[in-house]
Amino acid sequence: MKLSIGAFSFFNTMRAGKMDIFGYLESVKYRYRLDAVDLWNGFFAGQDDSGLVILPEEEEIRKIREAIDEKGLTVANIALDGVHLIDQDPDLRERLYQNALLHLRASEILGAKTVRIDICNNRTEEITEQEFDYIVNRYREYCDRAAEHGYTVGPENHMGAALNPHLLKRIAEAVDRPNFGILLHLKRWKPEFADGDAIVAPWVVHTHIDAKTVASGDIEVSIRALEQAGYDGHWAVEYNAKENQYAEIEWLLSSIRRKFYQMAEA
Repeated sequence: MKLSIGAFSFFNTMRAGKMDIFGYLESVKYRYRLDAVDLWNGFFAGQDDSGLVILPEEEEIRKIREAIDEKGLTVANIALDGVHLIDQDPDLRERLYQNALLHLRASEILGAKTVRIDICNNRTEEITEQEFDYIVNRYREYCDRAAEHGYTVGPENHMGAALNPHLLKRIAEAVDRPNFGILLHLKRWKPEFADGDAIVAPWVVHTHIDAKTVASGDIEVSIRALEQAGYDGHWAVEYNAKENQYAEIEWLLSSIRRKFYQMAEA
């Protein structure tokens, strides 16, 4: 069992001015005693006047990499916001693409093993055939680049149309690249897709688990489906608690460990 902590879990702590990216790395390594991190670009990127996510200078990215290496950490995943493929604004699509290329470069500097780039934002509920072809071609491009640098890239069941596992399965089959991989947020599907985790299991390269999923009591079904598909990646908690985030993350990590121990003894 390989555990990690999604950086978004400390969003409220960051927003309160109590944590930055370096504090996050310190916490994962020395408070929780883990050897892998799940980066999120929101911890070190800003926004321009139009709301587009803007990375800092490469020198700053390299400082983060130095801190990662200093602590002997693995970047199991990096979740990239502001670089999604499909947007209602056609003029924005090219800017998102150029931004994605910059973020892929940053991900390579940071040494990410898996990279999440969303299909769409939360306002896109359906994907047209033309958009589907665009998505497939972009992921093929990103996967070919990822193959040169030793990582995987793909979507998360994060929002909008991506909450349909059959769409993600269809995209995975069409992309057909070994460096394509899905970040699976366990049980995060539209209500009619209760078996979504099993549907996408063959392409999952990373996972996120929140408190609601653990409390539901049926997480074992998802774990078994992934194990049967040969999953060997990290199990990362992503839980942005309203308060007491340090303690809440400790509780969730312990709960996941307990579940795995119980399953091993069954």
